[in-house]
Amino acid sequence: MVQDLIKEQLSLSLQKLYGTNLSAQDISIEQTSDDFEGDFTFVVFPYLKISRKNPEQTANDIGNELLVQTELFASFNVIKGFLNLIVKEQFWLGFIAKEASNQSFGLAEPNTKESVLVEYSSPNTNKPLHLGHIRNNLLGFSVAQILKANGHKVFTCNLVNDRGIHICKSMLAWMRYGNGETPNSAGIKGDHLVGKYYVVFDKHYKKEIEDLIATGLTEEDAKKNAPIILAAQELLLKWEQNDPETIAVWEMMNNWVYAGFEKTYQKLGVQFDKYYYESNTYLLGKEIVQEGLEKNVFYKKENQSVWIDLSEDGLDQKLVLRGDGTSVYITQDLGTAELKYNDFNCNRSIYVVGNEQDYHFKVLQKIAQKLDKPYADGIFHLSYGMVELPEGKMKSREGTVVDADDLIATMEETAAETTKALGKMEGESDSELQSLYHTIGMGALKYFLLKVDPKKKMMFNPAESIDFQGNTGPFIQYTHARIKSILRNAGEINALSFDSSKVQLSKIEKNLLVKLYQYLLVIKEAGRDLSPGVICNYVFDLAKAYSSFYHDHQVLNESNLDQRALRILTCKLTAQVIQSGFGLLGISVPEKM
Repeated sequence: MVQDLIKEQLSLSLQKLYGTNLSAQDISIEQTSDDFEGDFTFVVFPYLKISRKNPEQTANDIGNELLVQTELFASFNVIKGFLNLIVKEQFWLGFIAKEASNQSFGLAEPNTKESVLVEYSSPNTNKPLHLGHIRNNLLGFSVAQILKANGHKVFTCNLVNDRGIHICKSMLAWMRYGNGETPNSAGIKGDHLVGKYYVVFDKHYKKEIEDLIATGLTEEDAKKNAPIILAAQELLLKWEQNDPETIAVWEMMNNWVYAGFEKTYQKLGVQFDKYYYESNTYLLGKEIVQEGLEKNVFYKKENQSVWIDLSEDGLDQKLVLRGDGTSVYITQDLGTAELKYNDFNCNRSIYVVGNEQDYHFKVLQKIAQKLDKPYADGIFHLSYGMVELPEGKMKSREGTVVDADDLIATMEETAAETTKALGKMEGESDSELQSLYHTIGMGALKYFLLKVDPKKKMMFNPAESIDFQGNTGPFIQYTHARIKSILRNAGEINALSFDSSKVQLSKIEKNLLVKLYQYLLVIKEAGRDLSPGVICNYVFDLAKAYSSFYHDHQVLNESNLDQRALRILTCKLTAQVIQSGFGLLGISVPEKM
């Protein structure tokens, strides 16, 4: 990479000028700000003690030395202590000539230096996937793709929360009020049907709480003693005791949900290397609790519940097993962590989970460290903010969530309306149009959710996301489609090379080539930060740079054949990088639009 070469030359210059012994790795450079002329900037302030000169003199001395010792730079300029270096045109022309047809440009070669497991989705089997789950799934899938692009060996898994009191709530409501209703008899997806009974449970629960408060109970006591919640707790005990009738209902309803989930996952374009189920992992978790008791990491209270005291670690006391022997979330997460390490032996295990679980994962890692687990230090919680709507927060038990399937359908309908209004797809078959509407709708949804830093809470506005102008998925998809149209019209010219002595780069052309080259750095940055938003922002900037190029320059009508070939090759690599970058986000790009 040119950045490495520049650092090496800077190291040699500093050694010659000031007798330093700095390696290239110790030197930092950055992209020159758009406000100044230059490609890369070296900040000289940290070196003033050894130069014993003012910032401007130091920067000029280093710049002049670089021009003497290497032919990489055309010139430089100095703004106070900032040395802005301008790379010769020949470098950028050589870059586009070499990489224009490289389908894997920017992607690292696979290596085995680090294996990473990304756990995402993690749904509950008492409700369908909703908008919050969509952000989780898209984030997890994209992070896995970005890590692969950085050369890591990556696996993905999905921990399904298929047991616990919330599952029993849906079960109990169906057993009492369902009258044998099934997905087939109701004509709805299985996950939607089970979610319906989760809402039914909550309505009856609230009514019973009101009735008990009317008899003189406090709200807290009413919540604990409502008959329906006591019945759900009893159902959970029956499940843990492997009661045949309870298990049969549980398996039937979970299978309904799994079939529904799979359809939604297909629409979202996500998949997993392995599924884990908490109904299995909690048993191993109980064994680890026993191991912790034997190592005196855990302790028992008088009611036989098992705890860990993490107050010296800045946390607090944490329950790891209830007194009646039933597990809690941390129990099953300890079991899952052990299973995942045994199955994949990964250096890092990334958990894509909302920020309301920040404390939980601090506890999980601290317990694993105290138990001397080999995977403890590799536990990483990729915490992300919640998604809200203009109307406010979503609540599953009240049935006020934005259902994932409904949202996907809405995005496709909006994409269809917007595309028809533009009137550019006449003559295409219905199947081609439906595929296009799905591609545009999902591109809008995914880009809107992924462009925001994962740590930030965000507001989702479907109408804003599908605009064909501005920082949106459809704008970038349209840019790609426009480039592909040019390349189709170019025909055999696609294969041409150019004579670099017969072309000139305008500022806009060079800016586009520099932007394309930056893709190498952007993938590394996104992998380091685990942030798809880095890719989003880059691809949007690339699309804007291409739009400026397209507006100001002829491509197919350029009379200079070498210049025309250069511009066609630039178009080819731009389309390739947009497709590649969007691929890391799980977004498809259409050939026509």
